[in-house]
Amino acid sequence: MTITLYILRHGQTAYSETGGYCGTPANDPGLTPAGIEMAKVFAQVYANLPWTGILVSPLRRTIETAQPICDQTGITMQLKPELQEIAYGQWEGLQPRVVNYKFHDQYVRWLTDPAWNAPPGGEKAVDIALRVWKLIQEIEQTYVDGNILLVSHKATIRILLCVLLGIDVGRYRDRFDMPVNALSIVELGHHGPFFRIIGDRSHLPESLRSLPST
Repeated sequence: MTITLYILRHGQTAYSETGGYCGTPANDPGLTPAGIEMAKVFAQVYANLPWTGILVSPLRRTIETAQPICDQTGITMQLKPELQEIAYGQWEGLQPRVVNYKFHDQYVRWLTDPAWNAPPGGEKAVDIALRVWKLIQEIEQTYVDGNILLVSHKATIRILLCVLLGIDVGRYRDRFDMPVNALSIVELGHHGPFFRIIGDRSHLPESLRSLPST
């Protein structure tokens, strides 16, 4: 018996177009019209899969991404704070160039090793790794098998993939690209995680795949 995780990044937001930092409910953009279209397309492609559960970060952009497939399947989404984006503390709402100017030393330390260096008032990658691993354990204890959709965020997904692969979470930005609405598929079997797909967007038409994404 195998649990298969379908790990989906949310659709496009204004921040994902420009690269600004947003991770907390106080700084919670919704999807752009293109992002809403991405969510609808994903639902159209994957709604017929036999879903066992849909687990979603409690931020607006992830809820809006999951809503179309929940509507089509009749499955109620479960909001899971473990899937929330990394908290950026004092960097919330800022562009990287502004952070580099105002917080240069801290920013360099964070870029060098985000595993153990957090934005001021924010979270370290190891904090994210701990909470997503707890969720994986909860999933394995709750479900015997089936397809589980996780709707989350760029940093959180990449850190989760590092955890499942058993590689340094401090290198999450160096190991995976994860544009908006990218899908990764991981089977949790008797021999551990088996990776089927990482960062796939073949479900999207070219008009949506070609849009700017950070």
